[in-house]
Amino acid sequence: MPDYYGRKTQRAGFVRHLFNETAHHYDRINRLFSMGSGAWYRRHCLRRAGLRPGMRLLDVAVGTGLVARQAVGLCGSGADVIGLDLSESMLAQARRSLDIPLIQGLAEDLPLADASVDFITMGYALRHVADLTATFREFHRVLRPGGTVLLLEISRPTRPMTRHAMSAYLGWAVPLLSRLTGGGASGRTLMRYYWETIDRCVAPEVITQAMTHAGFAQVRCDAEFDLFRNYSGRKDGSGFS
Repeated sequence: MPDYYGRKTQRAGFVRHLFNETAHHYDRINRLFSMGSGAWYRRHCLRRAGLRPGMRLLDVAVGTGLVARQAVGLCGSGADVIGLDLSESMLAQARRSLDIPLIQGLAEDLPLADASVDFITMGYALRHVADLTATFREFHRVLRPGGTVLLLEISRPTRPMTRHAMSAYLGWAVPLLSRLTGGGASGRTLMRYYWETIDRCVAPEVITQAMTHAGFAQVRCDAEFDLFRNYSGRKDGSGFS
């Protein structure tokens, strides 16, 4: 994406800098995008995927803690939810409202032991990783037998009308609103980048194939409103240890 970085090796540095710059107003921008429905939807997806008390969960790309907060409510204890993020500023924001273990790191190289968690989540950040195969292999490695991975994502709408509407809203209206409501130029850049990564994201079948190749079973993609997609899969095994 030459408008943002010239080489693929520069992606992680660009993403880290962008989220460091926007962490303090990310939640405000998110509310503009989700129109208040985000918390309900995240909780619904987690519950539907089988998250329950007693499970240990890793939230990759925890950001300000939007997914992790719902996970704590379902797990029943902050000690059972771990947050990981590339951005130190995002981790600082998450620490203000969540009493959970927080780690700085990359999805492609998780600083966790083999078979150490029951559930892995990633909310709206898959488009920012450089290597899908490496990421999914890491997820598979740290999950216990029988564990679940749940990826919440936004992908390019298949219907032209939906795509044009979302392009206008996410590509123009939200970036403008985020700048006018205190996000500044960095907030506008974040939302422009957000939409462009949605518009250029790999097809859902590429994601599900990569999950299967990484060893996941029962891989599926559920679509809602021709925009929201959640991908899930399980690591073969019997029960949770």
